[in-house]
Amino acid sequence: MKSFAIIAGVVLSVLLTVFAVTCTGKAPPANLLNTASTDLPAPDSSVALPAGNLPLRTLRDVPLSGAASRFDYQSFDPNTGRLYIAHLGDGILTVFDASKETVVGDVKDLPRVHAVIAIPELHRIYASATGSNELAVIDDSTLQIVARAPAGDYPDGIAFASKLKKIYVSDLHGKTETVIDANTNQRLTTIALGGGAGNTQYDSVSEHVFATVHRQNQLAEIDPTRDQVVARYELPGCSESHGLLIDSEHRLAFVACEENAKLAVFDLETKKMTAIKSTGADPDVLAFDKSLGRLYVAAESGIISIFDERGRNLEKVGEGFFAPKAHTVAVDSRTHRVYFPLQNVGGKPILRIALPSDKQLSSPRSDDLL
Repeated sequence: MKSFAIIAGVVLSVLLTVFAVTCTGKAPPANLLNTASTDLPAPDSSVALPAGNLPLRTLRDVPLSGAASRFDYQSFDPNTGRLYIAHLGDGILTVFDASKETVVGDVKDLPRVHAVIAIPELHRIYASATGSNELAVIDDSTLQIVARAPAGDYPDGIAFASKLKKIYVSDLHGKTETVIDANTNQRLTTIALGGGAGNTQYDSVSEHVFATVHRQNQLAEIDPTRDQVVARYELPGCSESHGLLIDSEHRLAFVACEENAKLAVFDLETKKMTAIKSTGADPDVLAFDKSLGRLYVAAESGIISIFDERGRNLEKVGEGFFAPKAHTVAVDSRTHRVYFPLQNVGGKPILRIALPSDKQLSSPRSDDLL
């Protein structure tokens, strides 16, 4: 009888806890243009995965130029097989030939370079430099800076609206998006976001631009034809939304939540946040292998979280410590190689190249089998 009473007490305690959590859910702000996204997301089914279960095999470390200082975003050009790496601490953009696995050059005079995006159709590379608050325009054949445009108070993420040939640069401190004409390299306008702009991405299906609003924990939707915010979506359970990646084909957006180590899954069709997943502490850069449907989340803590798309959701397939300051990641969807610039390995910067260890991949390089 005593045992029954104890069990009944535990059950009652659990029921009361669930009732309390349910009743204290926060109501969404009333001023949002679209409030459908405030539905509670699905619970995180990935948190029970054992730490250290990371399905990545390091192939090799390649020396990089510059000092042992911080890296930031990367961009891979599938047409040329070149990887562009923002070396923030050195103020240079390193150009890496992925097929030859060697550095082919550095673009200098980019103080505190943060984001980079390669646009093959324009034969241009765009890089945001917070040291000069500019967007640099680089010719991809000569690797020379051909233009600079003012880009706010702290230019960070970059997106390209391909139909209208516009560049969108998120301004963290200015709380705006700077819009630049890709044909003339002139600033067209700025769009107020009402909070610090995190990262920016273009959705090729809706032909709209999306930006994370850092302190507001929102995802803002911008119509490039009007250069206006047309909707704001709450991200419940996401604290300090920053990193952003859009899978247009499957109508999903992924948002890294820096403060509480979460990844928000947002449905671009229903305009609802559908799930919240755990990541390593201080998640930053995201990369997506389109061929495998695999998402990589790199964190300042050096922990890499790996998710596979399952329908319209994500399943965590691995997570673990990879390397100190491994907060930036890029992937080649054709070879499935994953790239991690590391600022200090034995006193020097290197590019660590890895490959999924849980997949049977075709046509491996002969020296990868050693």
